[in-house]
Amino acid sequence: MIIGGAPDLVVVGEATDGTEVPAAVAACAPDVVLMDIRMPRLDGLAATEELRSAPNPPEVLVLTTFDADEQVLRALRAGAGGFLLKDTAPAEIVHAVRRVAAGETMLSPTVTRQLVAHVTGAVGVDPRRQRARRQLATLSEREREVAIALGQGRSNAEIAGELFMSVATVKAYVSRLLVKLDLNNRVQVALLVHDAGLV
Repeated sequence: MIIGGAPDLVVVGEATDGTEVPAAVAACAPDVVLMDIRMPRLDGLAATEELRSAPNPPEVLVLTTFDADEQVLRALRAGAGGFLLKDTAPAEIVHAVRRVAAGETMLSPTVTRQLVAHVTGAVGVDPRRQRARRQLATLSEREREVAIALGQGRSNAEIAGELFMSVATVKAYVSRLLVKLDLNNRVQVALLVHDAGLV
């Protein structure tokens, strides 16, 4: 009802559980999948991981009643473009679908606070940190600067101003980072930078 009420959005299909998601996506070719975490047989996190690992996947916006840290991180690491709680206002859900469709990120405020707390609370050198540092070591100095700026939550315009380059050049660097690091979106780059302990 919420999505159908927006003049520029169309619900093209539905799936009743996570195992139906790949076939529904193949049949309906959506731009965005609104994914519930709690589903029978295969949960939404596993379905998101499966979907985002396929070639040319749609964007995924996770919608759930729960905001547990491990669920948020798992969804974002899998490549979800957003994570909203079900008590989010309908207009905000519609806005989130539009933003995620445009390749932007959308997180509920409580999710953002949890993510910040998780990142700032992480200590010690663990296998994830070592892996992240190895990945980032493959970058050029300029690519690394852009990656760190993404990790600091900077927009393309802010990065352009700080690093004295055009917004178009920043976009090109972000695209290059995604390819080089084999990631789906800028949130994953930011998480990688945080995992490496660079911000």
